[in-house]
Amino acid sequence: MTSKQLWVIDTSAWIEWLIDSEHAKKISGRFPAKDFCIVPTIVQLELSKWLTRELGEERADSVIAYTQKCIVAPLETNIALLAAECHRKFKLATADAIVYATAVHCGAELLTFDAHFAKLPEVTYFEK
Repeated sequence: MTSKQLWVIDTSAWIEWLIDSEHAKKISGRFPAKDFCIVPTIVQLELSKWLTRELGEERADSVIAYTQKCIVAPLETNIALLAAECHRKFKLATADAIVYATAVHCGAELLTFDAHFAKLPEVTYFEK
């Protein structure tokens, strides 16, 4: 990864990284600096839900506070329309289409463990 490359980190990669799983070793050193890490608001939603359920509200608040120091990408009309196109073209679920569309819109690479992104352009996929 180049230091100036923009990255969108999918929820799957955030979770593996946060729980320091065996899979997290595959992405060790790949999490970008906050200035190069784009966080779609849908990822904040998914992280908050998962963290609150699995690790508690305090941990969820801490991680969301961290993501707010990154480049937060709200779901704006242009990304929503691109997500609809990605949904049709690649058969992605709505949240996944939003994450992927955000990466495409921002000219970023998507880092993920989710197999449905594996063959899409501008994706760095790691198998679980």
